[in-house]
Amino acid sequence: MKQKIVIKVSMHSSKRRAEALQVAAAVDGVTSVALHGPDKDKLMIIGDGVDAVCLTKALRKKLCHASIDIVEEVKDSPPGKKPVPELIICCQPPQVEYYRVVPDPDPDPAPCTIM
Repeated sequence: MKQKIVIKVSMHSSKRRAEALQVAAAVDGVTSVALHGPDKDKLMIIGDGVDAVCLTKALRKKLCHASIDIVEEVKDSPPGKKPVPELIICCQPPQVEYYRVVPDPDPDPAPCTIM
């Protein structure tokens, strides 16, 4: 079950925001983490099978104050309409070099002439 969790965390600096994002991203099952709200004081976590209580406890242990605002199930898009992915070609076809093999006209070579 995919779910969206919004947790309010007291973050006063960019260092605290980075720590909160790292803690949330390290939890098993998390798909995406983003800052949310007008003051960027809420974490929006989307994931499959994420335990909101354990995540909040981990944030409290690392950053002090954290409280759960919203936990809701994420609805997928209707099954009839699926987005069509764009094809992206990222490499060129390999360059091929042709070599012509020329047979030696003298079938019996002379002995070594170095000496």
